[in-house]
Amino acid sequence: MIFGYARVSTSEQNLNLQIDALNAAKADKIFKEKITGTRKDRPQLTELLKILRAKDTLVIYKLDRISRSTKHLIELTELFDDMDVTFISLQDNIDTSTSMGKFFFRTMANLAELERDLIIERTNAGLIAARARGRHGGRPFKNPNKVNTALKMYQSKEYSIKEITSTTGISKTTLYRYLDKGEK
Repeated sequence: MIFGYARVSTSEQNLNLQIDALNAAKADKIFKEKITGTRKDRPQLTELLKILRAKDTLVIYKLDRISRSTKHLIELTELFDDMDVTFISLQDNIDTSTSMGKFFFRTMANLAELERDLIIERTNAGLIAARARGRHGGRPFKNPNKVNTALKMYQSKEYSIKEITSTTGISKTTLYRYLDKGEK
């Protein structure tokens, strides 16, 4: 089945140009959306992605109609490749049923993998540098004396949570976390 996806950013804009192009591309069903591309929650795109199956084709007018960022486009290209869905962008001359289209998609997937690997390398280098300076990530340990005092105050049932937190300097969340640990 051939699906089309058309989107404009505001309700004042119209979808006619895109819909005409998608109809000319023989789209069986067109999903239309009037919502900014920067929004992550696009109901029509979500619905479309739910019904796509292997060997389907997704046609769009232009790449910026489907993706809100390069990262999002890469994620979508990986998804379509995994699903065995042909992807066509009319204005960008991309068609993954062709050798050049497949090359484009694989290049996008390789760029995404490279980006993820570089992020991991930078993160690990940063952690090593921090440890060399005596810093360790994670939540800082609370003073055990303050924690014990807070727990005793709580168990005495003579103090409110607000009184306990202001007296000991232990936050409400931390107090409850230690209380949960004690119950287990």
